[in-house]
Amino acid sequence: MQGFSTRALHAGQEADPSTGAVVTPIYQVSTYKQDGVGGLRTGLGTGYEYSRSGNPTRTALEEQLASLEQGAAAFAFASGLAAEDAILRALLKPGDHVVIPNDAYGGTYRLVKQVAEPWGVEHSPADLADLDAVRAAIRPGRTRLVWLETPTNPLLTVGDIAAIAAIAHEAGALLVVDNTFATPYLQTPLTLGADLVVHSTTKYAGGHSDVVGGAVVVRDGDDGRGNSLAERIGFHQNAMGAVPGPFDAWLVQRGLKTLAVRMERHCDNAEKVVAFLEQHPRVTAILYPGRPEHRNHDVAARQMKRFGGMISFRTASAEDALQVCKGTQLFTLAESLGGVESLVEHPGKMTHASVAGSLLEVPDDLVRLSVGLEDADDLIADLDRALR
Repeated sequence: MQGFSTRALHAGQEADPSTGAVVTPIYQVSTYKQDGVGGLRTGLGTGYEYSRSGNPTRTALEEQLASLEQGAAAFAFASGLAAEDAILRALLKPGDHVVIPNDAYGGTYRLVKQVAEPWGVEHSPADLADLDAVRAAIRPGRTRLVWLETPTNPLLTVGDIAAIAAIAHEAGALLVVDNTFATPYLQTPLTLGADLVVHSTTKYAGGHSDVVGGAVVVRDGDDGRGNSLAERIGFHQNAMGAVPGPFDAWLVQRGLKTLAVRMERHCDNAEKVVAFLEQHPRVTAILYPGRPEHRNHDVAARQMKRFGGMISFRTASAEDALQVCKGTQLFTLAESLGGVESLVEHPGKMTHASVAGSLLEVPDDLVRLSVGLEDADDLIADLDRALR
């Protein structure tokens, strides 16, 4: 197999057959002239009839994603939550049960709690860093999915993908891994036993804070009910229609080409910021998988290439956390993450407000950083001012 950066630059990126353009064109088109009645237009890879069902720019992105995650097939969506919704609808039915992280992303919890639960799907939050807790949360004969984020958003909890895959499979369930924080450059869950990988491609995949998108990548094989995983997700992608437009697909495709070099800089900068925070008297705790003290650091070291660009830290009080968020200049106060610029947020009042009052509520003294590509010394000086 070719290296990651080679695949990022070349998978799905063949030169345009008509012009020789080395960059995939943006096929800004809704419909295609057919080769005959009931016959798909050929000559652009797969057959095309209507851009909800397929678009050459989107196909190029999906081939790129499948190669980077080492999966059998990939499917692009209009957002990360649209991708998650497709998984839930494609693989579950009323009466099924899902295990979710007890510190899952707020949007995932909202989708499971307020959309899937009224449909008849039950869920149990569990500490997915604790394998015994995972086993205890599974309901024999009913649990169909174990949903893992690693690292989690925003507490950076690390779950053992291979071990949880074995537990899920023994119970007849599938393992879904949200790989948004790590990206396929830092870890490839499908090679560790996961069945599906989900991404918000808005984040590191796109990488420039200029696109919203999502993706699902699947292994080869069936869903445990005799249906092809790829066919189930592909059917729901088309039937529900939550697909990205061609320009959005092109932006994510462009972002993935530089993912490797960007992630190296994100990781370099994050490590320097962590070293600064470790010495600061107003920081009471640091959550970063690269620290030897971090829970399951040994697991992260085993299944990740490096430890990523996301850092969370705690302060003495909620007021202190809010003051830090208000006091930065280079770290922009904003939701989202994974872009070239550094961002700061207060999860309890921003991205995770939807879990307030639930078992997934996050500490109100928590600050989350998405460390960007600026000069590390400037980022540290900015945090130093804010912490003062």
